[in-house]
Amino acid sequence: MSRTPHIVEMNVDSAISLLLFLLACSAAAAPGLIFRPGRWYRALAKPSWRPPDRHFGPVWSVLYISIALSGWLVWRQSGTAETGFALTVYALQLVLNGLWSTVFFGLRRPGLAFVEIVCLWLSILATIATFYPIDTIAAYLLVPYAAWVTFAAALNFRVWRLNAAETSN
Repeated sequence: MSRTPHIVEMNVDSAISLLLFLLACSAAAAPGLIFRPGRWYRALAKPSWRPPDRHFGPVWSVLYISIALSGWLVWRQSGTAETGFALTVYALQLVLNGLWSTVFFGLRRPGLAFVEIVCLWLSILATIATFYPIDTIAAYLLVPYAAWVTFAAALNFRVWRLNAAETSN
């Protein structure tokens, strides 16, 4: 199944490519640092099951490392058409990941952000599906990300519906 060796050899090229994947994930995270929850978000009604704001940063930090590692493992298998397509799908999910904070917190559009997060969720599932035949470990590394985005989508939906009159979208 997986073409990834059980022991990953690290040379300079491999280390640089891993660093580039970490930087790409940092770029996807950047809108979350630019568009902070702020006063607008604090004033919104939220469900009782929403975790405290302080939990989101650590969870996303671990997820971004896993996302970078996953992409890097597939990149190491490069040279086939299926790897090129899989990494294109991977890049799409990174773009959609970064877009969510811009839509939800930047534009203050929870309804539109819900549509966006559903697209993100679908792109994560597509990434898992395209990674699986190339590298099963890379695919499995994305499962917690898919689970967290499932939870985040439910939270986004609930915040949107609880504040439908105030957010008008």
